[in-house]
Parts: sequence; structure tokens; C-alpha cells
Amino acid sequence: MGFGSFVRAKRREKGFGLNEFARLLGISPAYWSRIEREVEKPPKDELIERAADLLGIKRDDMFIKARRFPPDMKNDVVTAIRAYRRATENTG
Repeated sequence: MGFGSFVRAKRREKGFGLNEFARLLGISPAYWSRIEREVEKPPKDELIERAADLLGIKRDDMFIKARRFPPDMKNDVVTAIRAYRRATENTG
């Protein structure tokens, strides 16, 4: 399941309509609909964070679904890669 499909499912679970959710994010419903239909790539980091907060989802989980590093980790990608490598070496 891609980012858009994931967010759509979570939005519906929380009882948000598309128009209401987009209004709370401060964007057009048409744009958010394109994201949920996976016509558009995941939005900018700030929108991912706000959507996560509205949906009660951990921000890191939303960035994982978007296949993107969270903003606070972007400057330290080397540390993240090393931690990942250590973790996968210990499980294999």
C-alpha cells in the first residue's frame, strides 16, 4: 500500500471527509485527492507532519510510508544508514 492509499484509509478510519481534511491542512481538496489516488507524489514534509498529527499517527511512520527521511534525520543520513546496516546484520 502506497502513501496515498494508506493516508486515505487512515483518514476514513478517523471519520474525516476529504474536504474537511484538506481544509484542516490548508490545501485544496483536489490536490489532496490526487495524493490519495497516488497521482501525485507524497507532499512536502510539513504537510506529512500535519497530516500525521491530525490522524494520530507517528510522524516517523508517515515518513516511512512516504519513503522519505524525516526532516530531523536528513542532515544525519550517514548515522541512519549505519544504524540500519547494524540492525540488518544482527537479524540475518
